[in-house]
Amino acid sequence: MNMRHGVGALVLVSLAIWAVPAAAQGPTPLTPPAPRAAPEPAAKPATRKPASEAAKEAAKPKPAAPAATKPAATIPAAKPAAAAPHGDADMAYGAYQRGYYMTAFAIATRRVEQDGDVKAMTLLGELYANGWGVPTDDTKAAEWYRLAAERGDRQAMFALAMFHLGGRGGPANREQGAKLLAGAAKLGHAPAAYDLGLLYLEGQLFPQDFARAAELFATAAQAGIPEAQYALATLYKEGRGVAQDLGQAARLLAAAALADNTDAQVEYAIALFNGTGVARDEHAAVALLRKAARKGSPIAQNRLANVLAIGRGVDADPIAAIKWHIVAKSGGVGDIPLDTFMQKQTPEVRAAGEKAAKPWVDALKELRDSRS
Repeated sequence: MNMRHGVGALVLVSLAIWAVPAAAQGPTPLTPPAPRAAPEPAAKPATRKPASEAAKEAAKPKPAAPAATKPAATIPAAKPAAAAPHGDADMAYGAYQRGYYMTAFAIATRRVEQDGDVKAMTLLGELYANGWGVPTDDTKAAEWYRLAAERGDRQAMFALAMFHLGGRGGPANREQGAKLLAGAAKLGHAPAAYDLGLLYLEGQLFPQDFARAAELFATAAQAGIPEAQYALATLYKEGRGVAQDLGQAARLLAAAALADNTDAQVEYAIALFNGTGVARDEHAAVALLRKAARKGSPIAQNRLANVLAIGRGVDADPIAAIKWHIVAKSGGVGDIPLDTFMQKQTPEVRAAGEKAAKPWVDALKELRDSRS
């Protein structure tokens, strides 16, 4: 099953304001954000919702809750895979991945009742946890995850850990959540290794241990998890838990940026702009900043405004610079030198920049209002 890798924002490096002088002061290298403590892991679904085929099932009325399958005491011991009817387990996951959740539920229930299939238990947990084909029921989801976790399924361990950390299906229990993450990570579950690394970085459940966090991040990074690549890059950049290696940091940021991690795109753009650990390429840096800015990163918007104002890596464009400065400021990233730059422009240029920024500012206001 595919999984959501991140917990919460999954950001280990703060996006604090970094000042870039206005054009009148001459161009200077972009400065990376300052680090801060990692956020606490939060509950999340253990898998991503399958692709749009799910709409076929979602359009149907939800049935009443199916009858509960047999309790733990009557579930037969798990049999070797060879003992299962050929392709039956694959059929359950195939139906699940195509969005036929009721079919997946029926096949998984039969697999549990007939053969004690551990993967089918985890699948039932997924369906109950997300309300796919059955009404959402965190208690039932947690019970199925527990049964599968006790039988050694690493995905169930991870999902149950997220339930414990987030207080789903019962009171929050961070200690038990951490224990389950450790078990899943030991069995090679990469997202569990990443989340466990966050806990070592946080230093509350365990003594803070940057070296152990780096080891866990490395495991997850090698498995291709962009958040882990970004986190490990931060440690290499700062020399925490690993020897400082700006080249390795840049390579990891590049990988995470390629996987569309917005924070990595911003920091890799900075590395490219300054030539830190990688050959300087201001044009490529601006392209990445533009991409992250359009995705809503206030930091990228601010940095893009600065390079547009001074014409580094891109032709100077005061209207676009004012636009992105206003948008970044609306998102919480102010910049006094850019305020000065804006005031020095003609009324026509300022008005054009403000007009270009208005749809973004209105959208941000609407988003904030919807959350209040």
